[in-house]
Amino acid sequence: MAKFPNSPGKEALTRLTPALYTLVAGTTLARVYYSRSSYTQAWNQFRFYGPVNSRWDHHLPDAAGGPTRQGRGIYYAARDAKTCLAEVFQATRRIDRVFQAPWLVMFATMAPVVLLDLTGDFATRVGASMAIHSGHRAKARGWARDLYEAFPEAQGILYAASMHGGAPAVALNERALRTALFPAHPLFHRGLADDVLVDPLKHAARDLGYALR
Repeated sequence: MAKFPNSPGKEALTRLTPALYTLVAGTTLARVYYSRSSYTQAWNQFRFYGPVNSRWDHHLPDAAGGPTRQGRGIYYAARDAKTCLAEVFQATRRIDRVFQAPWLVMFATMAPVVLLDLTGDFATRVGASMAIHSGHRAKARGWARDLYEAFPEAQGILYAASMHGGAPAVALNERALRTALFPAHPLFHRGLADDVLVDPLKHAARDLGYALR
């Protein structure tokens, strides 16, 4: 198994040339989010509270090592809905249509977004490996903080979703909000409990080997 070391630190990373990937304006992104939870957000809202247990949270922990509200924000999305479902429900491997009222949204970006591309050999060049996409999350968050500080031009991270065959997914940071990112209205926006999603969710659950509630 490939090793997944700790980040070498901001200073070491700044000596490298970053691998950057630009999501062009008009790129369709999907997101599954909870409308009733401890971190309730709107479909177009970043989470400025963290770090929580998510892999790419670049937030600074408080003095006790816990999450806190701050100026660093994060927004997780993917290029397709199935990847979102695989990632969001990976802990239980069950797509729960009811608990915490999850919603699916799809929208077209209004501006280009520059991402640090960790899907290729750059992950190896920085001293990690592709294990950064599936290894210990706390260690990955250390990398996320250092990468954020080392490469201020990056507005997020392009990563390989470990629960969906390495499909492209993104973790946007608050720098993506410097220009208008979200449209006034999404392309699609429904609660997972909506009957119109029953059949698509059945197919997704079957493909992923997940249960469906």
